Amino acid sequence: MEAGKNYVIVVGVDYSDAGDLALDRAFELAAEKTAAEVHILHVMPAAMPLTALDLNAILPTQDGQAIEQATRTLREYADRRLQLFQDRVLSPKRLFHRAVSHLRFDAPAQELAQLASDLEADLVVVGTHGRRGAARLILGSVAEEVVRLAPCPVLVVRPKAIDENVPKIEPPCPLCLEARRASGGTQMWCEQHSARHRERHYYHQTDRVGADTNLPLVVR
Repeated sequence: MEAGKNYVIVVGVDYSDAGDLALDRAFELAAEKTAAEVHILHVMPAAMPLTALDLNAILPTQDGQAIEQATRTLREYADRRLQLFQDRVLSPKRLFHRAVSHLRFDAPAQELAQLASDLEADLVVVGTHGRRGAARLILGSVAEEVVRLAPCPVLVVRPKAIDENVPKIEPPCPLCLEARRASGGTQMWCEQHSARHRERHYYHQTDRVGADTNLPLVVR
């Protein structure tokens, strides 16, 4: 970071729990710096025909009203989350330099990356819902694309709660562990799992007896 330059954090919000978590984390990181600022970005979908993204541009009345409402919603949201953070830390020493809210349009990942470039940001913070399947294509892809596009490091945060739809990883079979230890590793599976794994796993190891040939010994 250049001397005399504030540490700049750009954070994307979408008014979800994941967005709240990302903003809180951005505030926490900014508070750890000597001089920092947080830029809060919300991206509106480009559902209305805009010929310019400048909020000062002349737009149809309906479009202007939608932008005004979105701007007000973002400002109130940022003020509320900042107040909650200030109430939680209870120390003026942990308050950062300033927070700025930004409203942009169309593609969230691209706009996050572009704002980070425009501001020479030091860090981008983005939330993810941690979903899988079809939901991941919509929600998880934003965080993934930000990681690819951002000109600076990206911190992806997610709630601690695990989606119930995510398959659980079972612990190792105790009988398999016992068989592995008893055989010195030559028998990988217990009798119950042996039939299921036998034809789908091939184990390659150096034949120590014929080490000069360096040919693999395949064990099923």
